[in-house]
Amino acid sequence: MSVSLSHESGTFQRIENQNDADVLILDAHTKKDLVIFSDDSNESSLFHFCNLTKTKGGAKVLRRRMERPWSSASKIRTTQASLLYILGHSEAFTSLPSNYVTDRVDHYIRDALPIVAHSNLVEFIISAFLVRTDNARHYNAIKRGVLLTCGLIKVLRRFVDQAELKSPTGELAYMIQELRALLSRTGLSGVPNQEIKGWTWKILRLDQLFRLWEKEALDRILRLTYEIDALVAMTNTTRKYGLVLPCVEEGQLRVFAEGLVHPFVRKAVPNSIKLDHHKSVLFLTGPNMAGKTTYLRSVATALYLAHLGMGVPANSFRFVPMQRLFCTFSISDDLHRGISFFRAEALRVKAIAQAVAEGYRVIAFMDEPFKGTNVKDAFDATRAIFEKLAVKEDCLFILSSHLIELSELLRKGIDYRCFDAKEEGERLSFDYLLRSGVSSQRLGMRVLHEEGIFQLLDKSVLAE
Repeated sequence: MSVSLSHESGTFQRIENQNDADVLILDAHTKKDLVIFSDDSNESSLFHFCNLTKTKGGAKVLRRRMERPWSSASKIRTTQASLLYILGHSEAFTSLPSNYVTDRVDHYIRDALPIVAHSNLVEFIISAFLVRTDNARHYNAIKRGVLLTCGLIKVLRRFVDQAELKSPTGELAYMIQELRALLSRTGLSGVPNQEIKGWTWKILRLDQLFRLWEKEALDRILRLTYEIDALVAMTNTTRKYGLVLPCVEEGQLRVFAEGLVHPFVRKAVPNSIKLDHHKSVLFLTGPNMAGKTTYLRSVATALYLAHLGMGVPANSFRFVPMQRLFCTFSISDDLHRGISFFRAEALRVKAIAQAVAEGYRVIAFMDEPFKGTNVKDAFDATRAIFEKLAVKEDCLFILSSHLIELSELLRKGIDYRCFDAKEEGERLSFDYLLRSGVSSQRLGMRVLHEEGIFQLLDKSVLAE
């Protein structure tokens, strides 16, 4: 997003230009699968994970960023540069105004309070007298708003005047430059730093300035404060959880990572991934509970965070940005629309195919595709689809499957990886380490025996 101002003829104009081509598109299903947001304030959502903002406005900006990550390498690097600068000058950003101040100033400049609009001194004094005497509650609200706004301006003056903020980088450079310009405007520069004392007319003159002549500038000052707050929150999340800023590369779509984990998994076992134009499909096998789905979620979540310009939970991470991200971890039927489970799967694959056909750089995660039909159909469908996907340019696909027989047929452009279980002793154990090759373990019957299901059924038969 690029922002510029025009102060020509004493007016304030905001020009904002965000190109949709620079934005990574996530459909509603993918957002749900990655648990980016949650309707019930789920503390496991990625938004909750990242939301270390100080202000409500900052939280809204952060949410907007998380709804529209970047797909442009230059945009991602610009955000990364801001985070790196904040990391190196963290103390300077502790002086940003609190939510108490910003929230009340935001409300004040939008409130439907009476306002003295006259410039002529005599008319102003008469109107000011009426406002002061007719409704003490309204006047007190105006006075509180004026004092809080003066306080906000003083705090932000001190903030932008810090020596540590002389040469910020990335998005932050434009934000602080614009903030300085706004605070230096003729009207706002005259706001006193000392405590305001004196007659009512001084309060109402400032109220006239804030809510009539400089309202748009004050609104933009708040918006910039929220933008900086969101960047600081992203930085603090990166620092708090020991995340690593990825290396953003150019060229054909690829992702390389070492020591990758999911941020929500405690004592997670780190794994790696390497996909590029030589091997653009990762075919993942292994028994249930061995870690396949968690691995898919880990890679997808790291890629999402990387496109925000944030750090990722890995030892190292390099990637070329994509334009479309698809996840298919939780497909279900739709009774109201008459869509069966398999039809829902087919529609999901169709959405991926549509994006590929339109020439977008796509990364898709598919957890056991076509499990809503019989084994023969699932086998044929998976083979037919991935034979075509494996040869698509500038696209990457990661799927898990129990159809290990496909490994004998799918060869070109496919990287085979697996998780295994240890069968020593009475219970299964898992090390969650990614290995090369295909897992041939079939543990379904053993798990049923371990859980004592057949013993329970045998008892029920005997009881009859």
